[in-house]
Amino acid sequence: MPEIQGKENRRSVKDFKLNTLLEITNAINNNLPEEQLFILFEYILKNQLNIGKAVIFINQDNVWQVVLQYNVKKEDLMINIEHELKKVTDITVLNTARNGTSSSFDVVIPIHHQSKTLAYLLLGDLDEQARTPSPIIKHLGFIQTLANITAVAVENKRLEREHLEQEMLMQELRMANQMQEMLLPKQLPDNKKLQISAFYKPHLEVGGDFYDVIELSNQETVICMADVSGKGISAALMMANFQAHLRANLKVESDLEIVMNNLNEVVWSNAFGDRYITCFIAKYNSRTRVLEYINAAHPAAQLIQNKRITELGQGCVGLGMFETIPTINKTSVVIAKNSSMLLYTDGITETSNHREEQFQDGKMQEIFKKITMDETKKMNEQLIEALDEFRGKNPYADDVALVSCRFL
Repeated sequence: MPEIQGKENRRSVKDFKLNTLLEITNAINNNLPEEQLFILFEYILKNQLNIGKAVIFINQDNVWQVVLQYNVKKEDLMINIEHELKKVTDITVLNTARNGTSSSFDVVIPIHHQSKTLAYLLLGDLDEQARTPSPIIKHLGFIQTLANITAVAVENKRLEREHLEQEMLMQELRMANQMQEMLLPKQLPDNKKLQISAFYKPHLEVGGDFYDVIELSNQETVICMADVSGKGISAALMMANFQAHLRANLKVESDLEIVMNNLNEVVWSNAFGDRYITCFIAKYNSRTRVLEYINAAHPAAQLIQNKRITELGQGCVGLGMFETIPTINKTSVVIAKNSSMLLYTDGITETSNHREEQFQDGKMQEIFKKITMDETKKMNEQLIEALDEFRGKNPYADDVALVSCRFL
């Protein structure tokens, strides 16, 4: 009879464990929240397996957090995981002292997944005087299995959330990229007076570089190149706002100095000095062949005429650096026939090669002397080819924007 009764008890325990595993699995398959999974796990430990005390430390975003605890004191949780448990790779009986006192836990079960330690389950209440086996020892393998199933399910939920968040972010970036492309001019002047071509490559899905060409009349054309400090969606939104105000200002005001002051006010009111915009803006009159320009801390535009290169760097501080621009120097230059002008952002000049040398203005001027200057699209292509040859396998470190102009 005792033998039969022992077999029945073993069968009953086996059935209990199978049913419990099924219950946990169903909860996971039904996409129960992590909190509910831990509540179920605690109920099994405490009420069905009679484990005296337990705590689970789980690694969430590289921070160890308590996600389950019962029958533990505050001081029981004062555990330096990295120092005390990091070397624990298998089920371990704790008999070491901590802060001069014995550990209040008896067993630690590390939970691993794909060579990563996800969590530590600490159990307590071993009774050395008891005549029957401790429930901790009796069910240790089963507890480890339950803990692994639960922790891995929680980790998978976290990874799924991360994946969804990344997908949403990428979708937002793609939409922002499409919106940004809509803001850039689709058609650029290509006539007997003026020929303009552009190249733009954002470092991320969206960027803070910007160019625009605005024809004020049959004779006057405004050419603008700008760069927002920083990258990403916030920089792109700031640049979109900048473009809107640029075009709105040019509808009612053609004086570049007034336009610059108005734009500075807009940038300052939006960013309060946290961000700024470097900007080169020029107005060309094809009848008088006069080019007026202001350079607001932007890389100098390169004017090539009569085989000479002139840097157009005079102007003012970057927009939004100060509430009011201290001084503005508006400069005028008469443009000879068949002259060229190149505008670009620092994504070009700060591109580096494997020796960490940068493609600075001097290097660009060497390229200008070699490339064909009779067609703006070819000018851009040849300059980017030279830039790619220079950087080799090094990636672009920033947004890259280039506008080439031919004054015919």
